[in-house]
Amino acid sequence: MTADSGAGAGLARRIAATILEGFNRHFSLFGEITRGARERFEAADWEAETAARRERIAYYDLRVKEAIGNLNARFDLAKPDPKLWREIKRWYMWELYEHKQPELAESFYNSVFCRLFDRSYFNNDHIFVRPGSAIDHLDMDDPVYAGYYPDESGMRGALQSALTGFKFRRKWRDLDGDAGLLAEGLDAALQPFPAPRPPLQLHVVSSLFYRNKAAYVVGRALVGVDIRPFVIPILLDENMELFADAIVTEEEDLAVIFSFTRSYFMVDTAVPAGLVAFLQSILPGKTRADLYASIGFHKQGKTLFYREFLHHLGHSSDKLISAPGIKGMVMSVFTLPSYPYVFKVIKDRFAAPKVTDRAAVREKYQLVKMHDRAGRMADTLEFSQVAFPVGRFSEELLAELQKEIASSMYTEGGFVIIRHLYIERSMVPLNIYLEHAGREMLERAVISYGNAIKEMIAANIFPGDMLLKNFGVTRYNRVVFYDYDEIRLLSDIRIREVPPARSPEEEMSSEPWYHAGEDDFFPEQFDSFVASHPRVRESFLAHHADLLRPDYWKKVQEDIAKQKRRDVFPYPPRIRFQRGEKEANES
Repeated sequence: MTADSGAGAGLARRIAATILEGFNRHFSLFGEITRGARERFEAADWEAETAARRERIAYYDLRVKEAIGNLNARFDLAKPDPKLWREIKRWYMWELYEHKQPELAESFYNSVFCRLFDRSYFNNDHIFVRPGSAIDHLDMDDPVYAGYYPDESGMRGALQSALTGFKFRRKWRDLDGDAGLLAEGLDAALQPFPAPRPPLQLHVVSSLFYRNKAAYVVGRALVGVDIRPFVIPILLDENMELFADAIVTEEEDLAVIFSFTRSYFMVDTAVPAGLVAFLQSILPGKTRADLYASIGFHKQGKTLFYREFLHHLGHSSDKLISAPGIKGMVMSVFTLPSYPYVFKVIKDRFAAPKVTDRAAVREKYQLVKMHDRAGRMADTLEFSQVAFPVGRFSEELLAELQKEIASSMYTEGGFVIIRHLYIERSMVPLNIYLEHAGREMLERAVISYGNAIKEMIAANIFPGDMLLKNFGVTRYNRVVFYDYDEIRLLSDIRIREVPPARSPEEEMSSEPWYHAGEDDFFPEQFDSFVASHPRVRESFLAHHADLLRPDYWKKVQEDIAKQKRRDVFPYPPRIRFQRGEKEANES
């Protein structure tokens, strides 16, 4: 098929329209399942919430495949015609002139093109390496938030109006009382302003943010030109009545709620760019890539990340090096010191005792993407055919990669092309962090390490290899798991007690006197993960000795089997208005 074979502009326009048709169908279905979050929340149907979250993540790839199928059925796309595709891209941009999600539609176009053709065509002539649409104006006619005015109705009245504006079908347990608590909390956050305080208004996002067992109200207080953010988690009590659990106003706590270690929110929006702009105004430490991903548009997050990375490469000169820490047996990991991410590539061969393979490792990473990460597992960006300038590799790293991942890389036109890799936020490996930690920091990290394991298993994730080197410490000093090649569902693990030795010789033997199957786990041996660090072991046994008891693990398995979900709050227990029996530790 060529541009001068009688197709002309009409053909280009029809192909562009077919791709946009595929995106519009995707966004419609995405919105439909997202809007269902309200009904699932009000019914406390947490299993349906889990199923919907997983289903929604899979939507994008399904729609891209569907769009490619439609293109191949309608047009002859066997060979790319650069002139025609430049014309297709121009028509596509024209179709997006008054579109409400042009940035997402551009990413969808990129996905379709890149799966159709070779990477040699991946340039701005054919795809949107650079954005083609202006998005700053998109919410001018239909703002993503509603305004409330405490100077007219009082802080309590303004917040009560904001809560009732969501028109929940469930009753409030004590709406007036909650509004009073929220008003006290927000007034306290605004105390630094001297009297008389400048005019005050509240902006509250018109859609609720749903995740797990909560609905979140997201807003900001404008005091003159100053912005003070707040988030209000709404929960259901045992009588299925609504109550406000807290008001979160501290920057660090807000960042943790929107962390890369948590599942994506369900939030209904017709103008994602407007919502992301609002979120960036209250979370200036988050990139737009972070925020698009946090509200479920993880493919757009990938697009923006890659643009940011290309920009950084063009404005830096340091070399890619091996990531600090103990080298893994499954992944080669490297990093650019000036950029806060690591790049992970599956090795060609795994050293003993690893018995997995490449396909199994990829399945593990997909499991994490689809699962509730419980605030303790880092999200990953998965890329194919990624080009790095050869000159940006240190000699040592390039030699290491040629030895470890030769089948996953090749050189072309001055670039090293990695066929498949994962990108994660860079963290300090826990074992390195603990080597330099003082007593207080060490104890906090060990508490967080134990809590990370408890919260993961409560979410039905068995980490497998729980050595300290497989955990990292975030900038907010939270411990997070990031090595996924041995994870399993906890429900698939057999929890066992160590049987008594039949003789002193057996007990003294360096080899176990009992058989351990692939699915067996012995909690009594848990302290082997921290045994080589005496100070860590002492602190661990002081705070998390229950992890050495088989009955603790079996009880978690029983709760999972009964579909009973533990409450894990993504904000500090100390700020909660209600004090439940089961509270997550702040670390």
